[in-house]
Amino acid sequence: METRSAKRKKIAQIVENEAKAATDRISDLPDDILHHILFLLPIKCVARMSILSKRWKFLWTTFPDLDFTTLNPFETSSKNVKFSNFEKPRHPLDSTRMDFITQVLSIREKQSDIRVLCFRARLSFSRLNSLMRSAIRHNVRELDIEVATEDVFTDDYFNFPRCVIGSESLRVLKLKSGFRLPPSSVMRSGFQSLQTLSLSLVILTKQPSLPDLFSESSFPLLRILHLDMCYGLKYLHVGCRALEDLSLEKCYQLEVLDISCVKLERMRLVKCFDAYSDKSWVRINAPKLQHLFWQHNAVTDKTVFEHSNFLHEVSVGFFILDRDRNTGKLQSATNFLSGLSHVRSLTLERQTIEILSNNHLLFQPFYNLKSLELHTGFNKSNVPGLACLFKNSPTLNSLILKILNEFRIERKEWNRDLWDMTITEGELYWESQSRTLESFLQHLKVVKIHGFLDYENEVALAKFLLKYGKALEEMILYAGHCNARDTLRRQKIRSQMMGFSWASSNAKVAFQ
Repeated sequence: METRSAKRKKIAQIVENEAKAATDRISDLPDDILHHILFLLPIKCVARMSILSKRWKFLWTTFPDLDFTTLNPFETSSKNVKFSNFEKPRHPLDSTRMDFITQVLSIREKQSDIRVLCFRARLSFSRLNSLMRSAIRHNVRELDIEVATEDVFTDDYFNFPRCVIGSESLRVLKLKSGFRLPPSSVMRSGFQSLQTLSLSLVILTKQPSLPDLFSESSFPLLRILHLDMCYGLKYLHVGCRALEDLSLEKCYQLEVLDISCVKLERMRLVKCFDAYSDKSWVRINAPKLQHLFWQHNAVTDKTVFEHSNFLHEVSVGFFILDRDRNTGKLQSATNFLSGLSHVRSLTLERQTIEILSNNHLLFQPFYNLKSLELHTGFNKSNVPGLACLFKNSPTLNSLILKILNEFRIERKEWNRDLWDMTITEGELYWESQSRTLESFLQHLKVVKIHGFLDYENEVALAKFLLKYGKALEEMILYAGHCNARDTLRRQKIRSQMMGFSWASSNAKVAFQ
């Protein structure tokens, strides 16, 4: 028989073997898997683990994803720090941390490539070039860098680092800094392998026109292009054949935008175009465009928008100056909306609805539109714009109305008592539109009104949709915050609304 002492030794040996096996399982994992695990840790933790063994030291020197943003996120520290005339504010990424980045790049194995290099730093242009040249030597695939000049008291700018232009390994370049682009002839000589380009804080005062930079020959494989805060840019042509995603933001001085991309699917333009220019125009030729986000942009003098049969989701918010109310910019706004005729889901901001209401624009109907979201102050002057949109949405299924309750907007309260059967002005208007909105009312199924405060205009619209909406299935009215007095008043109004005549026996009304 096995003695008790022998049994304990046997169990101890089994536990020891299992512990060794567990350790061996981790050590025996392939480098790719261990690199993926290490990527989930801050880079300083990964560096400390290199002292565990030769294996872990090798993993560190071949680690492909170098994200130094975990050291200290880039921020301008001078805002909250007081200093005398002889003191400089502390740099957010000081020389010690920069030395750490330089050291990491210098100890890498000669044959180990860098997949990702990210850092935020305040440094000199020469040091930036040195770091980027080192990364290029290791065949870096993705560069994500945000830099500022080392001297915080000057308005100096960087020159675009030319060492990255000819890289054959680079696939993703994200660069944020106040920098100047080199001549287009230099830029066009490289980037043959680049797939994603994101440039922020570009200084183009001496190069305001980029007619031939973003072309098929310059960027044959470019699929994603993001340009942000391009100061001085007035003319931009984008004709990359492989481009699928285009984003342009805060290019306030832009006057001409010419887009011709056969594979473009997503486009985002925010705060662009010079509102005071008399020669601005935009042309969009993107037959496969699916998603368009067009926000806070000035209406141009001329718009050419080729139809896209694939247009699925669009959000529009443009504005026009009072001085341009009787100019060609109104026709330009009409052309823009007509270019959206195949859209399936549409969101319109307040200023766009005001332009429609005040100028009676005539545009092509949205025959494919199924979902419409409108942001409006819902004052009296905006009602014609809403009716115009309903008339041009003959097959709409879902209507979402978000009422902006601004103090500057005067809205008349609904004060009618149960025994008062007089018809309000708003009700008369909607009654006059019942025939022209017949198709709209036969297809509408869901209505959601946010910010419903029981004013005359929204109550009149809700009553009209209940009375004539033959296909209506659901109406949800979301009320804002109210006091006890308003609560009693709303309960009275709601009881009246439940007594309105309904065209659809399947309709359900909910108050939230």
